[in-house]
Amino acid sequence: MNETNQPGAKDNKAGDAGDVGSAEFGNRINPRSPGDTLRPERVPPPPPRSQQARHPIVIIMNFAMTILVVGVLGAVGMFFFGKLRFEQSSHFGQPRTVSIERGKSLREIAEELHERGLISSKWIFIAGVRAYGLQDDLKSGDYLIAPRSSMRDIMNAMVSGKAILYSVSVPEGLTSQQIVDRLNADPGLVGEITEIPEEGSLLPDTYRFSRGDSRQNIIDRMLRERDRVMTAIWTSRDKDLPIKTQAELVTLASIVEKETGMADERSRVAAVFINRLRSNMRLQSDPTVIYGVYGGSGLPSGTPIRRSDLDAVNDYNTYKINGLPKGPIANPGKASLAAVANPSRTKDLYFVADGTGGHAFAESYAEHRKNVARYRKWLAEQKAKGDVVPASAGPGDAVDDGEAPDAATDAAPVPPPKP
Repeated sequence: MNETNQPGAKDNKAGDAGDVGSAEFGNRINPRSPGDTLRPERVPPPPPRSQQARHPIVIIMNFAMTILVVGVLGAVGMFFFGKLRFEQSSHFGQPRTVSIERGKSLREIAEELHERGLISSKWIFIAGVRAYGLQDDLKSGDYLIAPRSSMRDIMNAMVSGKAILYSVSVPEGLTSQQIVDRLNADPGLVGEITEIPEEGSLLPDTYRFSRGDSRQNIIDRMLRERDRVMTAIWTSRDKDLPIKTQAELVTLASIVEKETGMADERSRVAAVFINRLRSNMRLQSDPTVIYGVYGGSGLPSGTPIRRSDLDAVNDYNTYKINGLPKGPIANPGKASLAAVANPSRTKDLYFVADGTGGHAFAESYAEHRKNVARYRKWLAEQKAKGDVVPASAGPGDAVDDGEAPDAATDAAPVPPPKP
């Protein structure tokens, strides 16, 4: 029998068809009413939080990472802000000076600059200098700060040490004691000179320095310069000189330095003493007498050379001893050292002041006596006018006239020198 003809078969088919239609209808989003169309669909809930994410270690690490990121960003921001301020031009439009004393720390320097209105923030200046690693390279001194200089410009100026330079002039012919006294009196220098240098070991000259430089540093520079100059002069000296060592050359140069201050006379004065050494004549130099009696302090102002000074027995009185004195009597300059190393080619044995600031030279004692007579006549004329006259100097300028020396002539009755 055919199943289609059985009762209920049609209904089953219909039911099957209906089931299919119902399934299809159920899978479709098809609201049953217009109100359902306007009603929002329910969002599915989030997945449950992982138990691992709730672990305290993870929470702490997340917090630390957040702080680290924020800190790095903050540090970078502060760095660029500080760098901008450090290199930003200042507000002042006129040059300014600032004095940085020796031994000041970076913080003290920053405070000084801030008080002077040269920087806007001492902390940014300190941080900037430390960032460049130059905190130990800032030098003391007086600085002229250009208008609108940045903090970096100021730092670079102090690192380079291009401070305002001062100078101290040391004249030729001063003793070492007198040079030390001059340096001690200079307010731009600091520190103490622990020991008086040896006579003749310093080179007189003009030395430049920054405020706050030490006095001992100037002495050290003078020592080095003297050695440098002496080496060059000794190498180029006349090999026929009756001088065997550098010390002897310095000693004779110190006498020449004290005998004349005229540049064009130095080599001729040196020749007189060289000729006397060759002839075994005593040098008879008044400056050596003064040094033998008064030492490095020098002859007191207004004090004449006395008979007792000329008669004094010591290692410097060239009226009593033969040859050179024990050592230098002053610190000669380059010109006097060079004059002794290469003296003039003359036969002069005497010289005496001529009243014009220079000297009259002579080869014989008879000629020298005439020069002395002319000089004494000039002295008498100046005394009659009431003028102050300089003291004469030179070997053999004193005559055996039985008169006591006076301050004007600085002469004494001594026997004439003999070859």
